[in-house]
Amino acid sequence: MPRTQTGFAFALAAAAGLFAGAAHADGMPMVKAMDQDMSNGVISAEMIVAGANGWMVVHRTGDDMKPGPVVGYAPLRAGENTDVAALLTEPASPGDKFMLMIHSEDGGMKTGVFEYTLGAKEDGPIKPDGKLVMEIVSAL
Repeated sequence: MPRTQTGFAFALAAAAGLFAGAAHADGMPMVKAMDQDMSNGVISAEMIVAGANGWMVVHRTGDDMKPGPVVGYAPLRAGENTDVAALLTEPASPGDKFMLMIHSEDGGMKTGVFEYTLGAKEDGPIKPDGKLVMEIVSAL
């Protein structure tokens, strides 16, 4: 392949990679999830962007939209995570609401072990600009 075509192909490949990640190039933490069928005992997020290794934590919530008991969690890698799934520790009925929230891996005694309990500092929620990073979904 002539040198100019190789350079052109490389430039196209590099540009395609840039555009594919452009939506989250700023690295801002976010959770993207939708209402879903949870009859199989699993809840998932389509995509989560995390600033560091941590956890997707599933809290029950209600009409008050406040985080309640933890009913599931799954590990996260720093960066973009797709199709993040957590096993629920209790059944979900249609209409139940859940908060999928990003928690850190900070403050605990063991790395890689989820140690958070409601209100604790270990592996607690991240709060950029003082706001929780989460999405609320309903069971279908």
